[in-house]
Amino acid sequence: MITIFSKHVMSVLASPISIFALIGLFLLIAAFIYIKKIKINTRMVINISLMVALTVILHIFRLYHMPQGGSITLGGMVPLLFIAFRYGPAVGYLAGFTYGLINLIQDPFILHPVQVLFDYPLPYMAIGLAGYFKDRIYLGTFVGILGRFSCHFISGVVFFGSYAPAGMSPYWYSIVFNASYLVPELIICLIVLRLLPTQRLLQMMK
Repeated sequence: MITIFSKHVMSVLASPISIFALIGLFLLIAAFIYIKKIKINTRMVINISLMVALTVILHIFRLYHMPQGGSITLGGMVPLLFIAFRYGPAVGYLAGFTYGLINLIQDPFILHPVQVLFDYPLPYMAIGLAGYFKDRIYLGTFVGILGRFSCHFISGVVFFGSYAPAGMSPYWYSIVFNASYLVPELIICLIVLRLLPTQRLLQMMK
């Protein structure tokens, strides 16, 4: 019995997709356990709904759309960042998960069920990491978008490596591809947060 179990474990671990499926599921479960601690009230629901709706609108008016998914927007991540800064990472994960599902309907590019996990709910949930840096919004913005980049990077290596030009490493291809739209997105978000009366708006959300 132990030998059969070991063989099954080894066969799962031998497949990169299986490994990342387990990692993705673990991250989702851990996030939802954390989210369960949230005490949701009416104002919070209204604010989350408004910010997610604004995120959807900003992603409709894109500056550039990559052929295999990914866009440069006019600060499309800012509303999710506001939720994370106002309510903390747990609510940020919830808002990101909600938008990730909407984005899957809005702009789907599907190769594999595990790829969907790393390109839709998880990367937008990662924006919630910004909530750990409420008092350092620029650092929080960088951390949140870096978390999103990490999810897309994994997806790029595992599922989009075949798109890499001949002789190019799938790791390098994933870095270049995802950085080509997320670095401009990060810069635009930082500029928008700089221009907006961010602290006043966060106070108004209270």
